[in-house]
Amino acid sequence: MEAKKVYEFWLTDSYFDEETKKELKSIAGDEKEIEERFYRDLEFGTGGLRGIIGAGTNRMNIYTVRKATQGLSNYIRKEQAQEKGVAIAFDSRNMSPEFAEEAALCLAANGIRAYIFPSLRPTPVLSFALRRLGCTAGIVVTASHNPPEYNGYKVYWEDGAQITSPRDREIIREVNAITDYAQVKTMTRQRAEEAGLYEVIGSETDDAYIECLKELVLCPDIVREEARNMKVVYTPLHGTGNLPVRRILGELGFSNVYVVKEQELPDGDFPTVSSPNPEDARAFSLALKLAGEVDADLVLATDPDADRLGVYAKNPETGEYVSFTGNMSGALIMEYILSRRKEMGTLPGNGAVVTTIVSGKMARGIADEYRVKLIETLTGFKYIGEQIKYFRQDHSYEYLFGYEESYGCLVGTHARDKDAVAAVMALCEAAAWYRHQGTSLCGQMERLYQKYGYYKEGLAAITLKGQEGLRKISGMMERIRREIPETIGGVQVIRFRDYENDVLLDCTTGEKGQTGLPKSNVLYFEMENGAWCCVRPSGTEPKIKFYIGVKGETEADADLKLQEMTDAVKKIVNG
Repeated sequence: MEAKKVYEFWLTDSYFDEETKKELKSIAGDEKEIEERFYRDLEFGTGGLRGIIGAGTNRMNIYTVRKATQGLSNYIRKEQAQEKGVAIAFDSRNMSPEFAEEAALCLAANGIRAYIFPSLRPTPVLSFALRRLGCTAGIVVTASHNPPEYNGYKVYWEDGAQITSPRDREIIREVNAITDYAQVKTMTRQRAEEAGLYEVIGSETDDAYIECLKELVLCPDIVREEARNMKVVYTPLHGTGNLPVRRILGELGFSNVYVVKEQELPDGDFPTVSSPNPEDARAFSLALKLAGEVDADLVLATDPDADRLGVYAKNPETGEYVSFTGNMSGALIMEYILSRRKEMGTLPGNGAVVTTIVSGKMARGIADEYRVKLIETLTGFKYIGEQIKYFRQDHSYEYLFGYEESYGCLVGTHARDKDAVAAVMALCEAAAWYRHQGTSLCGQMERLYQKYGYYKEGLAAITLKGQEGLRKISGMMERIRREIPETIGGVQVIRFRDYENDVLLDCTTGEKGQTGLPKSNVLYFEMENGAWCCVRPSGTEPKIKFYIGVKGETEADADLKLQEMTDAVKKIVNG
């Protein structure tokens, strides 16, 4: 059915409420806007939904949320797993409470108990809660670090990780099978509560979560000794991190924590930032201003659902605040955990660290140094969580740490998704430990560079919105796939991996093999001298992303190589 006809159906059918119809009437005559809102159903991808809030089949609204939940409910019932229930959490975004409520009531109408938090919670707390409650699945209503006009809906399974293959495709089929909104069930909250299918959860889960985090601290006495001498500036960027981050730091002894007042309270409009993304230096402007005023040692920011952590640390030698990328903070926490556990005699012989194919390669050197297994997965923390499940099933490895370049990591196995609250705790512990040793995070990072090499990574992205944008992104991927370059920026391409077609090509011999990872629309170029480049469409934003990494002899050498490689990649993109 063409977009205009679907638009007219939404305008006239009694199923849709008057507020929705009022919004749609406001775009009458705007053919382009009608096309964008109705040319397709909002795609339920391998992680769930994400889109712009508004009326229409290609928008996040109560109807698309209900439809997704009906599909999930149908799948759960086919699996005969409805007795275990589903946990639900939501963040500070606009419409998050409403979408969470709609999901809970749809589940209840399908005879599936919903365990729902009464107020906003970080994504990792949902992962923790569904495992603690023994639920079949979990739902988080969040669009993570996307701009304020977005919201989303992520689905987790009983192991606490986001759904992966083949379960993701099976759930997608159930969602796509719903072609009539009349198939979607719902009920009132009163009826759901009376039937015992709607249960509010809260403080007991929060307390258990915090206790699990505290058990992960390796050197509590030194942390408590040094914490009182450290100053930490923190901003939750109007999101969910404020209470749990301040609580864990307070209980560990960090008494000098300064919260950015302008960004302390939840606000789905994110009025103080252009995007609530700790990867964006602009999100730190208010925090760095406060850090200068109080002479802070650390400056920390979490995204709206508190699964990503951004970091600045003061360099005592220059007095300047240095930005730590996700690769830098991930490598630093990884090396801290492995070195301390080795010294304490608790580093297992079958230990493993998990990263993604687009994460920094310093992890390889660190893993070799401490003789632990390094496993690389596809992009997306759900694949790191999946590895933990495999370890538990086959007793092959003991999980030690996992991180990805996009500012996400997981210390411990209390959750199966990246956890910025735990990352704050681990990073502050490391800072306290290195302070006790007479150095700083900046000083320790320089030691890692000198020991393992000056690894630098960059990310270039092209945003292409709408239907036309999707076509252009698809065309770019196919062209690069067909025209494999022999060199990039004058650096020889050694191996090429096409994960979509499961092809590993040795560019020096012409031999072909398999990638060994699940099918995904990702292209990877491995080059001489430790350089690499990876190309993939974003799974959550209308972007095509280009990940780039180099290894230099010095910091200046690495910076120059990264710039040259970035310029070369842009030329390939532009054809």
